[in-house]
Amino acid sequence: MMPRIRLALDNCFASKRWTEPGEWMDIARDVGIFYIEASADNECDPLYSTPESLRDWVEAVRTASTRTGVKVATLYSGHGTYTTLGLAHPDVRVRDHIQHDWLEVMIHTAAEMDAGLGYFCHAFPQSVLRDTWRYAAAEADLFARLGQLANVAAEAGLSSISVEQMYTPHQIPWTLSGADRLLTTVFQSAGAPMYLTLDVGHAFGQRHYLKPTPEDIRAYVEAARTGQVSDDAWVGYADAIDLNAPDAEDRLRTQIEVQSYLFAELDDGDPYQWLRRLGAYAPIIHLQQTDGSVSAHRPFTQAFNATGMIQPDRVLRALAESYAQAAAPSLPPRCQDVYLTIEVFSSTAQKPKAILANIRESAAYWRQFIPEDGLPLDQLI
Repeated sequence: MMPRIRLALDNCFASKRWTEPGEWMDIARDVGIFYIEASADNECDPLYSTPESLRDWVEAVRTASTRTGVKVATLYSGHGTYTTLGLAHPDVRVRDHIQHDWLEVMIHTAAEMDAGLGYFCHAFPQSVLRDTWRYAAAEADLFARLGQLANVAAEAGLSSISVEQMYTPHQIPWTLSGADRLLTTVFQSAGAPMYLTLDVGHAFGQRHYLKPTPEDIRAYVEAARTGQVSDDAWVGYADAIDLNAPDAEDRLRTQIEVQSYLFAELDDGDPYQWLRRLGAYAPIIHLQQTDGSVSAHRPFTQAFNATGMIQPDRVLRALAESYAQAAAPSLPPRCQDVYLTIEVFSSTAQKPKAILANIRESAAYWRQFIPEDGLPLDQLI
């Protein structure tokens, strides 16, 4: 069964400019979008808000929603939690704080508005990535916490909870196989679904971390012995090995296999492969224009579309391919409602008029392909 598709807008574009719910709802309505992803950066972050002010914010959302017909479909974490180790911090007190005092508060806030929740707020420091045993323990702890959050979300009646896919080893999930394993592990152990948020611009960094071939390893060792290693070469943490030793190639090859979590495959750097293989498990798909070299959250304007690789018809077809496949019993139930969410960033110095023009043009561009919210995907392709 194909999902229902709705076009949504992340209100992160309005951060520090249009901060009242009525303001960003008016903007969304005026460009023809009636579903909002409310970023914590836009004055609803539990770490920066008091409980009383957060309750008032929810009430303001309800009032503005009644007036405008615009609904907050999801809450989402912002830069505040993205810039920390958060849920994977080496100090358990910090992990507990992010889980119980931030994420659980967000879950219950979302439930008050009949919305879903998406987030990303964890990272592994280099000291953990270098140590195979510490990494395994940290990953297991993270998965356990994601399972606990999935259960809290299920008990609160959330429509969905999803963790965003990223694009470097220290921020998981960043590979297709790793994302599949995360979803499977959490669902099988917790018994409650944790989904993915897929960002079409988050498939560019993986190709900087491709798993080296035996020839690559040999060339790296030879170059290291003569002091000619390229800064672009990636073989993991080769400095832990004596590369002048006779068995250096074998030792490096073994380390790469043991620390496979540091490496990607070619398909991991293709946004359409993410949609084809895991799109059915993504209630939120973040839309940004990109040329494949950076995740800059560019608007869908004529200038950026000319060089961009994100094309609405290809996005919809790739998503349909995911639903055409047989459902995997190890994964959570496939999503029946998908919010294609325009996530365009604005720079600090950008003029307000230019920001609004970018939002308007991006919305009009995507409305050509999603003329009506709630239509089944097969009617759109």
